[in-house]
Amino acid sequence: MTVRAQIRMLADKRRLHMHDGPIDLVLEAFGAPCEVQSAYRAAAKRFVTVLDELCSELQFLRQPTCVDGPLPQGPIARRMVAAVSPYASRTFITPMAAVAGAVAEEILEAMTNSAELSRAYVNDGGDIAVHLSPGETFAVGMVDRPDRPSLFGTTIIDFSQPVRGIATSGWRGRSFSLGIADAVTVAADTAAMADAAATMIGNAVDLPGHPNIRRIPARDLVPDSDLCELPVTQSVGKLSVDEIDQALSVGIEMAESLQHGGLIHSAAINLQGETYVAGGEGRPLAISDRRSLAHA
Repeated sequence: MTVRAQIRMLADKRRLHMHDGPIDLVLEAFGAPCEVQSAYRAAAKRFVTVLDELCSELQFLRQPTCVDGPLPQGPIARRMVAAVSPYASRTFITPMAAVAGAVAEEILEAMTNSAELSRAYVNDGGDIAVHLSPGETFAVGMVDRPDRPSLFGTTIIDFSQPVRGIATSGWRGRSFSLGIADAVTVAADTAAMADAAATMIGNAVDLPGHPNIRRIPARDLVPDSDLCELPVTQSVGKLSVDEIDQALSVGIEMAESLQHGGLIHSAAINLQGETYVAGGEGRPLAISDRRSLAHA
């Protein structure tokens, strides 16, 4: 292992925490103790190579994705490009929109390729890749603000459903957003797909030109940001009920178009205490018991 990467068991002795630069993962595996240990060893071995692998292609990954454009070399980078490619013809998007989900997927694949597990998840800052064997389920909590999480609902993912990725985005999160959603949670086939879609939906939730919304060019905050001069949201003042409805309705329209296109299964969008759900009834991300919630 490199000196830079930090890998340790958490105090509960069940979850593994892995940190390297901007990458911060929490993962957990379920199964026979020897299989769980094998999975954790495989995760650690793969993790120490991830950041250098991504940095070696960072210039490419910060460029806008083009339809039928060139492909990167690394497996994580290829997951990123595959996840954002469906959006390349309609908007500005770079592979970085799917980096957290793609990393979570890659580490989970290393685990499941090395051990027989009943369940497992890898959580990369709220973007979660999930493994389930027949008959198994996960309860996943939904947060109203990524920066100060409080759960407002939960959903159950089971083996029979196609969902294997959950992602959360929003202007309050660790990444920049062009929109004003406090949180957008998406369920999709993979974590990278959910990550990219959450970014798209979060960007769509907006009130262009509203005086209570403050934006700054991304490069004024991070000189080498992949968003270049695009204005990213820095604060959102109090909005009226009608304004909240207007912004959320645009986000739901985007979410439903992605759902109809087979890119997501459902989405929950939160803005100033109001939550709208697309594709939630009888599907993943239906808001259930608000009193008894659990993360994956």
